[in-house]
Amino acid sequence: MTRSAPVPEAPLIRVEGLFKSYATPAGPFPVLKDVNLTIESGEYVAVMGHSGSGKSTFMNILGCLDRPTAGQYALDGQRVAQLAKDQLAHLRGRTIGFVFQGFNLLPRMNLEDNVALPLVYCGIGKEERRRRSREILEKVGLGSYAKSLPNRISGGQQQRVAIARALVNRPRLILADEPTGNLDSHTGEEIMALFGQLNAAGITIVLVTHEPDIAAHARRQVRFLDGRILSDQIIRPRLC
Repeated sequence: MTRSAPVPEAPLIRVEGLFKSYATPAGPFPVLKDVNLTIESGEYVAVMGHSGSGKSTFMNILGCLDRPTAGQYALDGQRVAQLAKDQLAHLRGRTIGFVFQGFNLLPRMNLEDNVALPLVYCGIGKEERRRRSREILEKVGLGSYAKSLPNRISGGQQQRVAIARALVNRPRLILADEPTGNLDSHTGEEIMALFGQLNAAGITIVLVTHEPDIAAHARRQVRFLDGRILSDQIIRPRLC
């Protein structure tokens, strides 16, 4: 009996002919222009470009926080434009973890509760939320700070908490927007080392940065200019 060939896995991210424009009094203002990109599961990609290049808008679309004006975006094999709001929220909640430059921790919640917050929206029970939150805080080296408030820890530790929060829903993809922008160089290197460990464990990472030293940690660099992809280069081969 002849075995059928295995069906290849769909790319985690596929963008085809993507356009994004915003309405202005002078007419539509184009921000993204015919963007085409495929990112496979397990990749580590840095998205680079100057302010106004379109990279942040592109990341918002990848994160299902905004929709394109035209073109197709498929995440984990699902075409985002065809999903209702609740379906989109479910896909985002189970697939993506977000890390922002400003940490975005709630100041009156302790670290454990900050990390567990995404699980509230997923309908996870209190005890399971607490267990997962403590487990992830241990992984990022902050287990002993679980009951501390954000203002009692350093900026680097706050970013570790933000990364823990991004991991608590066990995502396949982490989107990080200038994750070291508010940190000194030494602490920034520590955070990038943590991203490297996460990627080695199989998590796909896409980060926005304008800093070449930070982008050098990625294995692939995609550079935007005036709303288009200027270059797409493999810097280092993926780990097996």
